[in-house]
Amino acid sequence: MPLRLLPSTLVDRIAAGEVVERPAAALKEIVENALDAGATRIEIIIDGGGRRLMRVTDDGSGMSAEELALAVERHATSKLDSEDLLAIHTLGFRGEALPSIGAVARLTITSRPKGSDSAFEIRVEGGVKSPVRPAALGFGTRVEVRDLFFATPARLKFLKSERAETAAAVDAVKRLALARPEVGFTLVTDDRPPVTWPDRSRDPAGQRARIADVLGQEAGGNALDVEGLREGARLSGLAGLPTYSKANSLSQYLFVNGRPVRDKVLIGAIRAAYADLLPSDRHPVTALFLDLDPREVDVNVHPAKTEVRFRDAGNIRALIVRTLTDALTAGAPRTTSTAADRLTQFARRDLDTGYRPEARPGNYDWSRSWAAPEGFAGAGAIDSGLREAPSRFDFDMTDGAGGSGFASGLGLGLAPSADARANATPAAPEALERPLGAARAQLHETYIIAQTRDGVVVIDQHAAHERIVYEKLKAAMERDGLARQMLLVPLVVELDPSEAARLAERAGALEKLGLVIEPFGPGALLVREVPALLGDADISALVRELAEHAAEWDDALPLERRLLHIAATMACHGSVRAGRRLRVEEMNALLREMEETPNAAQCNHGRPTFVTLALADIERLFARR
Repeated sequence: MPLRLLPSTLVDRIAAGEVVERPAAALKEIVENALDAGATRIEIIIDGGGRRLMRVTDDGSGMSAEELALAVERHATSKLDSEDLLAIHTLGFRGEALPSIGAVARLTITSRPKGSDSAFEIRVEGGVKSPVRPAALGFGTRVEVRDLFFATPARLKFLKSERAETAAAVDAVKRLALARPEVGFTLVTDDRPPVTWPDRSRDPAGQRARIADVLGQEAGGNALDVEGLREGARLSGLAGLPTYSKANSLSQYLFVNGRPVRDKVLIGAIRAAYADLLPSDRHPVTALFLDLDPREVDVNVHPAKTEVRFRDAGNIRALIVRTLTDALTAGAPRTTSTAADRLTQFARRDLDTGYRPEARPGNYDWSRSWAAPEGFAGAGAIDSGLREAPSRFDFDMTDGAGGSGFASGLGLGLAPSADARANATPAAPEALERPLGAARAQLHETYIIAQTRDGVVVIDQHAAHERIVYEKLKAAMERDGLARQMLLVPLVVELDPSEAARLAERAGALEKLGLVIEPFGPGALLVREVPALLGDADISALVRELAEHAAEWDDALPLERRLLHIAATMACHGSVRAGRRLRVEEMNALLREMEETPNAAQCNHGRPTFVTLALADIERLFARR
């Protein structure tokens, strides 16, 4: 077949395949044009998932008749004033979006520049352009796309359902709305009520308010402010609490110089920052904004402009990891509010029980009390019961002479540090002012009930102590390694041959954590030394669990990450177990150590360690408010 030049309409349709992958991609390009035109209000209408109709109306600068004719020509743009592709300050710059959309759909653009007394309109259907003609419109621009892909019907077969395409288009608008809180958005779709995100330019906390508008109040209430600076790059935004996570990474909103992106460097840095706080199958909720010199980032990588390349990717990664880590470890432990919200959600309904107490008996203010009134046996009975209750375990929580507790050989003090032999005392007023309050009772030998000045805290004793042990184990690793204890008689652990082989291959990494193993025939391992901090823990169970997890360890992970996987498992086996009865002093010591331990709001597996119930919510449960 001889060489020939392709017709211009076919060239446009081929090029459109890169830019207009689906309705959401076309909508993103149109809204970006509106933002680049200086719009302060944008209205978006979507019908049929964007295939039947997409209409975007803005109050931007508008275009004259001559500019309209150029707007639908390929590679015509007003956003580059030079040939320097490294100095890009706009969202668009290629001049491909409108011609590509016009090549595969019925495109109508109506515009009226500010200061002009006339509006003009141009139409493009399947790449065929009509002359510019007068039209009626207020100041700004309206872009209407109908029958997307009618000129390339084969593309329709690859689209998903209308609901899925609508969701993708809405997500694209959300990302742009998050980046520009100073612009008001109205979004209308055919399957849900209209949504309006108001202009937040006058709000001192405009970015946080817009994030709450778009992602919901729940997301805003379970996120931490992020602020960091490193070598000219600035990171800001919100990072979700580890206990407020999602099953996929779609709730990670990332922006570079105001441009929504999906970049492997950024996503990898977020994963590294949360690696110690989340299970492997959970993903954090983030809205992060990275600002840096445009010359330090290349946005001219892909026609969709969702991928970028950094000149110094290491610096950007370090900035994100350090900033997120500092934000997540700063301050008192904090867990998500959703668990408490679920418990009290029915109390927030408009219930009318007919009971509205005006005053409590004897004018006693329970909301300010840290002890029961005279004659009331409740709190005293709890304390008395705890003092007299027999212990269900014989484990030395202290590190006395000759003891074989967690801290033997290390002096780490992994058990709660108070002397458990002290007499039980009523809750001290100063303890009630602490973030986790004062321990008042233990339920099912698993959960600690603590009282604060304005609420109640429920603590999972095993999860909480697991985090404490884990952090101390990590600190010992960084400081001087872990002390090992040689077994008088080596322990033989029978395993599946493949599991035994996998674990034997990682003997070097295990030795760094104090666990010395070696192959002992097919399907068996010989344990010669164990970490001293584990004391009397079940070593056979630990080795079997490590063998099961070894199949999931990625050899591409750095050694440090693999060691942390092992450390997390060891911390689980070396912590106070559920089902163990604790004394008041032990419970309070655990609370105080939680307050001083980084990331104490979640255990090593990402589960919350405590839930806080505000007194106001409890009173709603009993219709006292």
